[in-house]
Amino acid sequence: MLNTLLLWVAGVVGLALVLNAWRLVRGPSVTDRVLALDTMYINVIAMIILLGIYFDTSLYFEAALLIAMLGFVSTAAVSKYLLRGDIIE
Repeated sequence: MLNTLLLWVAGVVGLALVLNAWRLVRGPSVTDRVLALDTMYINVIAMIILLGIYFDTSLYFEAALLIAMLGFVSTAAVSKYLLRGDIIE
């Protein structure tokens, strides 16, 4: 029962990744593309956590934590670049 549910949820998260990729490619503005990329990394974190639950190992949770930290820093850097044109002042 749990494996079936995990596979179903992974499919829904995979569909969300495809829709985010579509918005990343077809986004009308740069801010839409940045938000799509931000949402994509959150969905990737969800997919990695689902894999960790499925395979019953904690290694995937550590990888998800690293991706979360890198995603936050990169989103902040891109946002600052779009606002000011310079990352480091």
